[in-house]
Amino acid sequence: MKGRNLALLTDLYELTMMQGYFTTGAYNKKVVFDLFYRKNPSGNGYAIAAGLAQAIEYVQGLQFTKDDINYLVSLNMFTEGFIEFLKDFRFTGEIYAIPEGTVVFPYEPLMRVTAPIIEAQLLETALLNIINHQSLIATKASRVVWAAEGDPVMEFGLRRAQGPDAGTLGARAAVIGGCCGTSNVLTGKLFDVPVKGTHAHSWVMSFPNEITAFREYARQFPDNCLLLVDTYNTLESGVPNAIKVFQEMKAAGKLTGKYGIRLDSGDLAYLSKCAKIMLEEAGFGNAIISASSDLDENLIASLKSQGAKINLWGVGTKLITSDDCPAFGGVYKLAAEEDDNGNFIPKIKLSNNPEKVTNPGIKKVFRIYDKKTKKIKADLIALKEETIDENQGLTICDNNAKWRKMHLSAGTYYVKELLVPIFVDGALVYQSPKTMDIQAFCSKEKNSLWGEHLRLKNPHIVPVDLSEKLSQLKNRLIDEMSFH
Repeated sequence: MKGRNLALLTDLYELTMMQGYFTTGAYNKKVVFDLFYRKNPSGNGYAIAAGLAQAIEYVQGLQFTKDDINYLVSLNMFTEGFIEFLKDFRFTGEIYAIPEGTVVFPYEPLMRVTAPIIEAQLLETALLNIINHQSLIATKASRVVWAAEGDPVMEFGLRRAQGPDAGTLGARAAVIGGCCGTSNVLTGKLFDVPVKGTHAHSWVMSFPNEITAFREYARQFPDNCLLLVDTYNTLESGVPNAIKVFQEMKAAGKLTGKYGIRLDSGDLAYLSKCAKIMLEEAGFGNAIISASSDLDENLIASLKSQGAKINLWGVGTKLITSDDCPAFGGVYKLAAEEDDNGNFIPKIKLSNNPEKVTNPGIKKVFRIYDKKTKKIKADLIALKEETIDENQGLTICDNNAKWRKMHLSAGTYYVKELLVPIFVDGALVYQSPKTMDIQAFCSKEKNSLWGEHLRLKNPHIVPVDLSEKLSQLKNRLIDEMSFH
């Protein structure tokens, strides 16, 4: 996002509403918007927050250029006064957010924007675009990495991603979610993450025969020699020729780095087992056996259960597109607005769909950990002014099932607030960590979950409760609004 003009990366109705606020004179009224999601993707037990660094760059660079203004004038929709206002537009408000790499759950504010309504309204579309996409891919990557059971997972879905931005920022998100690296060289450059790769079938096909192709690749890249063995016949030609090259490298004293084979088609479980036997018999039992071919977390888990001898996984299309769940579903909803006396009045959205009823007021999120295990016990969404005394007992319910209660005795738990300040009075007060540091933080975050929360199917759900004050406020507003 850095250095790019994205002021018009918005839905038209954001601009028409902004003009409405401007024309009625209400544009300086401060409001609070929450960005949150309602359902974990892919049937997961959690999601991974991602995209904050790009959201920061977007907000920092938010201004309407001369070309933007000329285009808006050409639409013949906007008043001269509103157009003049846009010429000096800058974000002046406050943003709190949950740091990237954090494990998050439905209905928790991932971002809280407090600003004049004309500013807060414009942020909606772009922030959702950025946070939804990267959180989706980071979560998908986390599932894939979990299925690999400690084996490294490479992301290489660029050619199947929905465009350059999705491929580049999606690869960043995949690394945050746990991938050991990416094939996307631009992602490597921009975000200082490892770039990885082997060669294609076309490399083998461009030589007179397979072993010549292998020899030349080994000559040029002896420290990272992974040979693609399924161009012609995996077990009759590919693996035997790879072994010959490894023998030649060993005799020349050049088999010093990473080496092995890649399987990209066929019965991966069967082929990897056979290849493992062949490599071991030849004295190359430590060779890497990598695999690709439309993998996802479910196929990896299945191959693991079949005893496949694969120890490096290359995952492309189904990761970078989140094939089974193409959208994260984040939303951006008004939670409070300032009255004439400078007090914030909580707002609620009602709906015939209960899951679409919003949580009103200015909120924070408490994460509650078991002091002994350091594992997450529950999350509590509370009003901004609320605190938790760790020296007092605490009762938590599952907000979706109030009869399920958990009592935590004093001294057995500790609490962390998840939302941290990003912008204050329009000024950036937060330094985004490097991508690999975010990955390390995300790994620690996932370690705070129990295995039951991480499983791919029917995971145990971490309870997320509303504080008593927030719950009472919500019920009161529902009662009041029901009579309107």
